[in-house]
Amino acid sequence: MDPLKQLITLLAVLNPIGVVPFFIHFTRGLNPAQRHRTVWVCALTVFAVIAVSALAGLRLLEFFGISLASFQVGGGVLLLINAVQMLNAEPADSNPREVAAASEKLDAGDSVAVSPLTIPLLTGPATLSTMVIYSQQAKGPGDLALLVGYGAVGAAATFGAFAGAERITRLLGQTGINVLTRVMGLVLAAVGVEIMAAGLLTLFPGLGAAVG
Repeated sequence: MDPLKQLITLLAVLNPIGVVPFFIHFTRGLNPAQRHRTVWVCALTVFAVIAVSALAGLRLLEFFGISLASFQVGGGVLLLINAVQMLNAEPADSNPREVAAASEKLDAGDSVAVSPLTIPLLTGPATLSTMVIYSQQAKGPGDLALLVGYGAVGAAATFGAFAGAERITRLLGQTGINVLTRVMGLVLAAVGVEIMAAGLLTLFPGLGAAVG
């Protein structure tokens, strides 16, 4: 095992900088306290997902009878749903009354912090499969502890990226954010389709032959 190579690979898959536009979109209706709480929830959830995936990811999937391919299909559907909202430059919850009611609660950003920001945008099938592979390569408790440490590094990277999102907001302005949101919505839709396609081809190998 090459710890440095593994960590760099994980951070590349996690890619918190690339998720910053999505963070801006899904938290634009929150006040500073709510956004700060969302940053913390995202970071802690990233750590939890990576740590659990490293220690028990394969067992959890086997316990629930869920294949990685099924996880990919479900994650792709979720990405497509959020991509449609972003293409319309709308917040995750477009009901004005519900948005106003949620803004009065400190934990209003908790739901978007867990999904879709952390799952599947940050820690999707690629992150899960990466950690499962690493755990299979682990040779003892020391290696498993190192994998949990990767979770701490990933959480710190997520916190740093999202904590600086307000500067990006001031730099771009509302018009710039709307344009970027629509562009990232297209990207998100494409990613969702690719994730779904990979899962479907694994579940139904005949689809590849039929398309070809």
